[in-house]
Amino acid sequence: MMTEREPIVSVVTPTFNRADYLHHAIESVLAQTVDRFELLVVDDGSTDATPELMERYAGDPRIRYFRQPNQGQSVARNRGIREARGDFVCFLDSDNAWLPDKLAKSLEVFRENPECHVVYGDYIEIDQWGRELGLNRMRRYSGAITPELLKDNFVSMNTTMTRRGCFEVMGGFDEADRLAEDYGLWLRLSTRYCFYYLAEVLGFYRVMEHQISSDKRRRLYANEKILLSFLETYPDSVTSEQRCRGLSHFYLRRARFLASEKSYLEAYRDIGRSIRQDALWPGPWRGAAKVTLRAVIP
Repeated sequence: MMTEREPIVSVVTPTFNRADYLHHAIESVLAQTVDRFELLVVDDGSTDATPELMERYAGDPRIRYFRQPNQGQSVARNRGIREARGDFVCFLDSDNAWLPDKLAKSLEVFRENPECHVVYGDYIEIDQWGRELGLNRMRRYSGAITPELLKDNFVSMNTTMTRRGCFEVMGGFDEADRLAEDYGLWLRLSTRYCFYYLAEVLGFYRVMEHQISSDKRRRLYANEKILLSFLETYPDSVTSEQRCRGLSHFYLRRARFLASEKSYLEAYRDIGRSIRQDALWPGPWRGAAKVTLRAVIP
C-alpha cells in the first residue's frame, strides 16, 4: 500500500492475450525517471500466459493487477480509471512502450501550464519485432481543439496525460465502442478542457496485422458514427461553419482512403458528402479530380 508517497500518476494498461509484448510496456513504465506512479494492468480475460507473466511483478508495490471476464478495451480502461489514485491518468496499451522521460516531460507541461487538462505528444511507429518504421507526422493542435478534432483524431492516446478530474466530470470511454473509443473521449473532453500538444516523441506505437486499430476502413466508418453522435449531443461545441468544414474534411479524408483501396464508387459518394458540407472549400473539388485520375490511370 502506498501511504506516505501516494502516486501522482496512474498508468492504465488494458491487455488481452499480449503476453509476448506486455513485459516491454511494463518495463518502459518502470524505467520512468519519475518514481511516484502506479501501474494498473487490467487483464481483460486473457487466455495466454499473462497471469504467469504478472507473477514476476507481484512484489512491486507500484503495480496493481486486475483480472476480469473479456468485455473489451473500453471496459478495461474504465476499470483502470475507477481504480486510479493519482492526480493524473495515462494510458499505455500492452503492445506499446514509452521513452523514459515521458511522465517527467508531461508533468513539466502541467506545472508550466496549469490551465491545461490534457497533454499529448508524438510517437514512433515500430513493427511487431520492435524495429522503427518512422515518426508519425500528423498535424496536431493545442488549446480548444474541437473544430480540428472534427477533421481527424490527432490525439495519440498512448502519449496522453489527463487530469483525473476530467473523467469524474465528463465520464470515461464509451463501452459500446470497440473501434475508436478514444476519439469519442477526446471530442467530449475538448468541449470543456484545454489540450496541450508537446512537440516531442514520447513513446512507441506497435503496428501489427490483425490489430483492431489496423482495420482502417471499419475505423473510418466508426469515426463517422462517433462524429455525428457527438455533434448531435454537443450542438453548441462548434459553430455551423466549423461543423461543415470539419465534416467536409472528414468525408474527403475517407474518400481518399477508399480511392486508395480502389473503392471508387464509395469514394465518389464521400466526395459528394464533402461538397454538400462545404461547397466553397476547394478541397473536395481537387479530391474529385485526383480520384478520377486514379480511377482512369491505373
